Amino acid sequence: MKLDMTQAKDSFRYSLLLSRIFPYIKPYLFRIFIGFVISVPLGLLDGVTAFAIKPYLDFVIGGKNFEYTYAGYTISISSIDMALIIPFAVIFFAVVQGVLKYLNDYITTWTSQRITNDVKIDLFHRLVCMHPKFYDENSSGIIISRYMGDPALASTGIVSQIKELVTSVCGALGLIAVMLYSSWRLTVIGVFALCVAFLPVVLLRKRIRDTSNKSMVIGGNLTTNINETYNGNKVMAAYGLQSIQEQYFINQTWDAFRVSMSLTKRTAWMSPIMYLIASFGIAIVLGYGTYLINSGHMTAGSFASFITSLLLLYKPIKSMGGALATLQAVFVAMGRVFELFDLKPEIVNKENAVELTEFKNNISFENVNFEYVSEHPILKNLNLTVNKNETVAIVGNSGGGKSTLVNLIPRFYDVNSGAVKIDGVDIRDFTLESLRRNIAVVFQDNFLFTGSIRTNILLGNVNANDEELQTVIEYAHLQDFIKDLPEGIDTELGERGLSLSGGQRQRIAIARAMIRNTPIVILDEATSALDNESEAIVQRAMDNLMKNKTVFIIAHRLSTIKNADRIVVVNDGEIVETGTHEELIHIPNGHYKVLYDMQFKNQEEMSNV
Repeated sequence: MKLDMTQAKDSFRYSLLLSRIFPYIKPYLFRIFIGFVISVPLGLLDGVTAFAIKPYLDFVIGGKNFEYTYAGYTISISSIDMALIIPFAVIFFAVVQGVLKYLNDYITTWTSQRITNDVKIDLFHRLVCMHPKFYDENSSGIIISRYMGDPALASTGIVSQIKELVTSVCGALGLIAVMLYSSWRLTVIGVFALCVAFLPVVLLRKRIRDTSNKSMVIGGNLTTNINETYNGNKVMAAYGLQSIQEQYFINQTWDAFRVSMSLTKRTAWMSPIMYLIASFGIAIVLGYGTYLINSGHMTAGSFASFITSLLLLYKPIKSMGGALATLQAVFVAMGRVFELFDLKPEIVNKENAVELTEFKNNISFENVNFEYVSEHPILKNLNLTVNKNETVAIVGNSGGGKSTLVNLIPRFYDVNSGAVKIDGVDIRDFTLESLRRNIAVVFQDNFLFTGSIRTNILLGNVNANDEELQTVIEYAHLQDFIKDLPEGIDTELGERGLSLSGGQRQRIAIARAMIRNTPIVILDEATSALDNESEAIVQRAMDNLMKNKTVFIIAHRLSTIKNADRIVVVNDGEIVETGTHEELIHIPNGHYKVLYDMQFKNQEEMSNV
């Protein structure tokens, strides 16, 4: 699946999305519940100031004593005392609200981050188990955006925005209660006007989804551009590609701008409309309120309290609108997240798969057909048997299927038809873990991870002891190189080990394969990018690696090919010749002889000088 083709098709199926996110929310329900409990008084306290205006105007400004009778007891407070009590009460409730807000924000952030971490960890588990074809089809930028950005928005937003909604709703209810206390007639008018003003938010749904999807794709492309600029900096400098890369970035940045402005152009009118509708409501309230005061149905303090509540009510209503709009973006991201959860790797263990415990006899390719793209075959009805402890070199024209052939052995890809068998058993009948545990691979451009040399070697076998580690360092001819480093084997490598030479990286990769100690070894053009001096050292290391192993070599180096037990020539997906170097070189106009004459004869002549 190409991740940039996503549509987040379930983004409007809220109940489905909530049911799928609930298992991640469930472990933190108690803290979330506490946060919601705090949100209720936090919102209700928004009405304290508006509520305080009525007694302040009616009693303090009006110079009247406050009297309240309950169960035969009368409480009387003078206007002077009221002038002291009301301001201090407002300050006290503001402090309480501040403390509640701090607690609410802390709990919300804690729960949101924990949920986000859980989702990211589960997604990353699925990512590392995806098959190579998935990485072939999707850029690094899109993968980073989908697997890191979307979970953060989906998981963090679902808790924080629902809490924001609860707080806003409670704040609105508190203010409406104050308004009802002041005048139910005016409340009906004011609330109706605000509800009408709020309706345009509903129209945002589809536009938010479309914009979110487009922004995700553009953001992924931007990240890919930066990754390529970093990783391809030498090529960029050598070929003067700075202006081209910069133009890509500029174009993508402006694409992001246009997408953002497209949404703004279509939605920016909603805020003025909301203000206009609310203004009509306020104008009607002012006119009708003046009538109620003049007719004696309402005091000036009640009216001032009502107007203050009405004006303050716009904030939670607006927050509710913003929260709902953000929630829609959250559901879009959530829809994309669960699309990732629904992705299944193509290379998986079959039901009742067995362990590959021992390699005894041979590896066979039986009528193997394979294609990356439909109707574009790479391997065509290929048959080959390699015996245990045999070294087979695979040569042929570029793009002829050599690397594809060896990539089928550890099941980086599965055959379209036919079978690859170990000791007569289809490798798809073995568990992936046990199959790959018996195979070591050295690639042409071996990837070294951030960390020390020790860490990178031990990735081949994390349970290896120091004696085994020292042995592979010696066999990989790393000891002289390591002893010259300031921290020896514990020297930290930069990203991808790019501070090392090609030969040094290859020898570390060979040591990593050695310490794995597998019966099957695949060398995929492991020396083709090295100079003669580095190649000679690496070749000695490879000779140590290949001892008593079944080895598949894809190489253009003459010495490696000539020393192989058998050479297999693959052209255009088919085996055209098989034999030793001496046998194949004497076939007139044979494929291997032509290849040898073109690529190897000069090397042999140079080595004999």
